[in-house]
Amino acid sequence: MGQPQTVVFDIGNVLLRWDPRNLYRRIFDDEEQMEWFLAHVCTPDWNVQQDRGRDWDEAVALLVKDHPTQETHIRAFHERWDETVSGVFDVHVALLLRLREAGVPNYCITNFSGPKFVLAQQRFPFLSGFDGTIVSGDERLLKPDPAIYYLLLDRYGLMAEDCVFIDDSKPNVEAARDVGMHAIHCVESIDLAAELRRYGFSV
Repeated sequence: MGQPQTVVFDIGNVLLRWDPRNLYRRIFDDEEQMEWFLAHVCTPDWNVQQDRGRDWDEAVALLVKDHPTQETHIRAFHERWDETVSGVFDVHVALLLRLREAGVPNYCITNFSGPKFVLAQQRFPFLSGFDGTIVSGDERLLKPDPAIYYLLLDRYGLMAEDCVFIDDSKPNVEAARDVGMHAIHCVESIDLAAELRRYGFSV
């Protein structure tokens, strides 16, 4: 592989601090009850279907049917979704902005509900500044399916070996490498700027 020229970001827990606990700690007084709710009612498997494109009203109705006593808490996931995002990773957002100032092509591939991504763009305008964006809920494809990476490459005329992909999920990072991209596993303790400098970016 040659030296890459393009950076491709994930959004959740790379740029935005997302966790349903940010919301539900305001709703539940008891941590154990909150964890039970997130493990058995509004589960990751349920939420990921919205990232795949399922309508939120349909998703809520399905859960309310099965858990009628939890209706208020279930509806909160949809109606108060904005509270699941506590803010941004300031260092990573500043890095993204420096890349843009330097003229580095930057894109994103995110597992995200289409309507919720629009809300996130309204709250965080930097999310509207990518040279190209692939949102799983709009495409009905989820990482780590190779098809979502190829969609980015094909839609925007990119070469895999020219791209560095950044994601907090190890399976998503491995999938990017499998399609020929460079990739960085973005854990909390990482110095992302240093990692990008290793690939030749001046940041």
